[in-house]
Amino acid sequence: MSRGSTGLVGVWAEVQRQQQRQREAEARQRRQQEQQARAYQRRAAQSHRGYRQAEAQRRTAELDAKVESLQGLLAAGCRAPAFRAASLMRTEEVQPFAPGPLAQPVPMPHAQQYQAQGGWTASGRAQAQAEARARFERDWHAAQAAEAHRQRELASYRRQYQEWADGQLAEVRRHNSGVSAVCDGVRRKDPESVIAFFSAALYASTAWPEGFPRQVAAAYDPGARQLVLDWELPAYEVVPEAKSVRYVAGTDQDKETARPVSQRRALYREVLAQCMLLVLHELFAADEAEALASVALNGFVDGHDPTTGRPGQIFLATVMASRPSFRELHLAQVDPGSCLTDALRGQVSARPDQLTPVRPGRRPGDVGSSVVSHGDTGEPDLFTMDPVVFEGLVADLFRAMGMQAVTTQRSGDGGVDVDALDPAPIRGGKIVVQVKRYRGTVPPTAVRDLYGTVQDAGANKGVLVTTSRFGPGSHTFANGKPLELVSGPELVDLLHRHGLRGRLGDGDRRGPAPASSTPDTRLPDDYSVLGMSWAGPVALDVCALVCRGSRVLSDEHFVFFNNPQTPDGSVRALPATAPDKAAICVGFEALPAEADRFVLVAAVDPEVNPDADLSGFTDARIRLLDPALTELGQLEVSDGRPGETALVLGSFRRRANGDWDFVLGGKGYAGGLEELVTDFGIDVQ
Repeated sequence: MSRGSTGLVGVWAEVQRQQQRQREAEARQRRQQEQQARAYQRRAAQSHRGYRQAEAQRRTAELDAKVESLQGLLAAGCRAPAFRAASLMRTEEVQPFAPGPLAQPVPMPHAQQYQAQGGWTASGRAQAQAEARARFERDWHAAQAAEAHRQRELASYRRQYQEWADGQLAEVRRHNSGVSAVCDGVRRKDPESVIAFFSAALYASTAWPEGFPRQVAAAYDPGARQLVLDWELPAYEVVPEAKSVRYVAGTDQDKETARPVSQRRALYREVLAQCMLLVLHELFAADEAEALASVALNGFVDGHDPTTGRPGQIFLATVMASRPSFRELHLAQVDPGSCLTDALRGQVSARPDQLTPVRPGRRPGDVGSSVVSHGDTGEPDLFTMDPVVFEGLVADLFRAMGMQAVTTQRSGDGGVDVDALDPAPIRGGKIVVQVKRYRGTVPPTAVRDLYGTVQDAGANKGVLVTTSRFGPGSHTFANGKPLELVSGPELVDLLHRHGLRGRLGDGDRRGPAPASSTPDTRLPDDYSVLGMSWAGPVALDVCALVCRGSRVLSDEHFVFFNNPQTPDGSVRALPATAPDKAAICVGFEALPAEADRFVLVAAVDPEVNPDADLSGFTDARIRLLDPALTELGQLEVSDGRPGETALVLGSFRRRANGDWDFVLGGKGYAGGLEELVTDFGIDVQ
């Protein structure tokens, strides 16, 4: 009994010990986890403090580097190469002809590849041989037709390329001729040429830090050989207000130490003096023709006059320097303030931070010749802007739109003028930008080349920016592809909406209205409005073509979303009013005399419904309206069919007596609007 009890007690005790050991192990595990959590929190706190301290040190280092850059502005500028007119000359090079797949001939079939199959008897073998020969001849004729088509396409593309290349070379030669003419004018002391040359010297300079203004008003006195300039200086904010940044762990915040006011004012005054000396240095260094005996320079900032409160230019520095006196200076060793005020007898505001002005010397308006302004004083003409400056302006536009953008090198850029990165999730990514300063219509070949560049670069999108416009062939080729075309009017509108400046020629300095703006809806009494409606959710583009027979008169006679009217205004797109989903007005009497067909077409919008076809296009009809939008009648239109993405709705045809009859269409296209307009003679390649 006792032996049995002892065994039971032992078992019970062992169970108790096991439970105790398990509880102790669990307790140890909890203590270890708590210790690990506390250690992690300590490490996290230390890591956070370390990160914040490092970030504060980085910001302090940036402030120190900014101050060092401002202090060394003049020395760095003197190391920059002097401006030479040769830097403005462009090489007479164009991209070589690259036909791509069109360069590859169509493989021709060979008779030996077509062996007779079957035939155990003489008649069977003869039949098999005849069938093999028939297959060979059919494939050979098809290959010959394909090769003839390739050669026609190649010849057409070569002609287009040659036209484009000739235009590029002509533009380069016009540019270089203009540069040469300016240089000749400088040697003759022609005021306009002198102003243009030395303004270019200041704008092309690499000595100025990013963000420094480059606004100038200039005049030239040929008798005294004196250039008179008003030059914009950087504002007081160019000197950092903070001196250093440190992290306060107790409040988990950064604390900025303010730069002493006296130190900030002294540095700003030194910056102004350096800017004045640097302008003089760049002008005299660029003067190989010795057109400048002296320079009268006035430095100003835009602000409000503290005495009157009125906005205007406040002059903070002025100097008149002759060539001999300036060449005696060793700018790398001078104290800028003393050099400007003592050696050159100039003036710098004693309290520039409070906009205390100085009395400027000779002003451009005091010179007998006309004053020419460059920079922010007016809208620069995009047509005459230097190509490099124009590319920089486009890069500025992309940056103003919230993207990262840089211009590429002038050679080896692979057809890319600006590299941009849109940081937006999902829709963002890499963007390649080509910039074309054209006056005529951009050819479709430029759009096709951009598409090839997008594919080669692995970019998400390609953007073609021009001062001109695009024809329907370009828009049709770009439709449904990751391409965006920005015409001249649209570019001007984008620049103004993002605080930048530009105009097209000598017309309205704000530029004409963008092509996508709403057309004028005031119609003559003899015009008709064609309202288009349909059932189904598919989004459609309704377009019109003015034709002679089955060929459109010209690209400008294709009215669609990017060409809202014909040149003569006889056909134009209108905003639709319910129940219509699209509307086009036409003056049949105003159509060109050679036109005998007016064709209405519809195509699926690939941007809105990329996977749709015309099976959702049902119950379609055209309402005939007068200019007051009173309905005069209706025309029924054929429904769409599965697999088709474009459809000829119908055409109005001119009869011998001059009247117009409507003929129902119905021909569909699986290749969308691109295939349809190609069928009507518009070049999309």
